[in-house]
Amino acid sequence: MEPVLEELSEAESLRLIGQAQIGRIGFTGRFGPVVLPVTFKLVDGAVIFRTEEYGHIAEDLRTGITGAEYKIAFEVDQTDAAMRTGWSVLIQGAVHHVDDEEERASLLTAGLESWAGGERALFLRIVPSLVTGRRISRGS
Repeated sequence: MEPVLEELSEAESLRLIGQAQIGRIGFTGRFGPVVLPVTFKLVDGAVIFRTEEYGHIAEDLRTGITGAEYKIAFEVDQTDAAMRTGWSVLIQGAVHHVDDEEERASLLTAGLESWAGGERALFLRIVPSLVTGRRISRGS
C-alpha cells in the first residue's frame, strides 16, 4: 500500500491534539533554539501548560514588556512506526503568562498535572495564530 499524505483542517488538527497529553514547545531561549516536552491541555482553543514559576521556560518566555508577545511553535504528533502511519500538528502563536488570579483559578479546575512533578505554579497559555496538520495513512 502506498503512503498517502493528507493536509488536515484546523478543526481536525485541534480535535487530534485535544486527545493528546504531551507536546513540544519550541522557542529561542537565552542560549539559542530550544525544544522541550510539556504536558498540556487544550482549553477554549488555547494550549495550556504548567511550569516552574522561576524556571528557565518561565524566564525565557517573559518579555518584560507589558503587552509584548513571545512567538513560539508547539508540536504534537502520534505515530505507528510498524505501520508507518501517524499525524502531526503544528501550532504557531504567542505565549502568555497567566497572571490573572481568576483565570488561574479557572485553569486549576481543568485538571492539568505536570508529569515532571515538583511545584509547577505558573500557567502558560499559547494562543494559536496558525494551526496546521498532516496525516500519513496507507492507501489501497
